[in-house]
Amino acid sequence: MSRIRKLQAKKSNPNLVKLIDELLDSKAKNEAPLWKEIAKKLASPRRNYAEINVAKIQKFASNNETILVPGKVLGGGDLSKSLNVAALSFSETARKKIENSGGRCFTIKELIESNPKGTGVRILT
Repeated sequence: MSRIRKLQAKKSNPNLVKLIDELLDSKAKNEAPLWKEIAKKLASPRRNYAEINVAKIQKFASNNETILVPGKVLGGGDLSKSLNVAALSFSETARKKIENSGGRCFTIKELIESNPKGTGVRILT
């Protein structure tokens, strides 16, 4: 049993367990190592999840880029770029700021379905 599967067995959230399974399946099917890295981060303890403010996304992202946050996006700071942001969850203010700047918020599962190879995705942790 792999390390990710051992960590996954300790998770009590069935939606998170299913998402980790989908990430590992997508990695195997599409030969995309990006999904294995995200599965590894989500299988780790919750206290290790990323909590990213929109100000950090503004600082490190280019316009019209796809950003992946293996954790929660928070609403601290301002955002003026139009970005596609995928995350495990969003705060209400973060969602409003991203959508008001012309961007789009979606789940990690939706990102897997729309971009199975994981090309052109930047991970922020």
